[in-house]
Amino acid sequence: MRLIDKVALVTGGGSGIGEAVSHRFAEEGATVVVTDINFAGAQKVAESIVAAGGKAVALLQDVCSEDRWSEVVEQIIADYGRLDVLVNNAGIAIIGHVEELSLEQWRKTQTINGESVFLGTRSAISVMKQQGGSIINISSIEGIVGEAAAPAYNYSKGGVRIFSKSAALHCANEGYAIRVNSVHPGFIATPMVADVAKSMQSERAQKWQEHIMHHIPMNRLGEAVDIANACLFLASEESRYMTGTELIVDGGYTCH
Repeated sequence: MRLIDKVALVTGGGSGIGEAVSHRFAEEGATVVVTDINFAGAQKVAESIVAAGGKAVALLQDVCSEDRWSEVVEQIIADYGRLDVLVNNAGIAIIGHVEELSLEQWRKTQTINGESVFLGTRSAISVMKQQGGSIINISSIEGIVGEAAAPAYNYSKGGVRIFSKSAALHCANEGYAIRVNSVHPGFIATPMVADVAKSMQSERAQKWQEHIMHHIPMNRLGEAVDIANACLFLASEESRYMTGTELIVDGGYTCH
């Protein structure tokens, strides 16, 4: 029970990686606040956790809303008195190379993938600095290596990577017992990856999938629980001497 008595907030918790993280944290004793703009999805996950004997509640959250961040964190403090772990997981991927993307698509990606992480990190620090905590920002291997068909996603996830280091340095400099780290999933079998493939023409999607599999040394997609286990490590005291680091979980993709 590595997270016993801890309170964790997981954004984008209604599906995919966020769902897996929520379940994994609950299995290890945490009270999990599952938030998503898709409230029905978040509620389903929270109910599943409770049915399995865990502790969880669901909240509606648009992670791009500064006011809603304040409301969610205030509610957590009112209900539980503390926030120990934040997983900034909510995100989107819009496929299109630099000549195809519209400015609207670019800005939407940066707002959801980047600004929300800033808002969440700032909100968490404001209530964690008294007792400490762990902030886990979900980036991507696309925040480390380039992808011709995903410049907006590359830009946003690269920003999450370096922002996490900046926030980690600030917390350390201020003497806060807050660790800030980023997790970099490779290609994981989630609804997001499936939606990306669906957004392409069939021939292009097939070539993209073949390219991915060719470059994964372990020769398979990852599973959401693989990322959840990495987040569990960073949320627990087992990673107590880690801050400002990037944890890559990609089946060896970035070894090339």
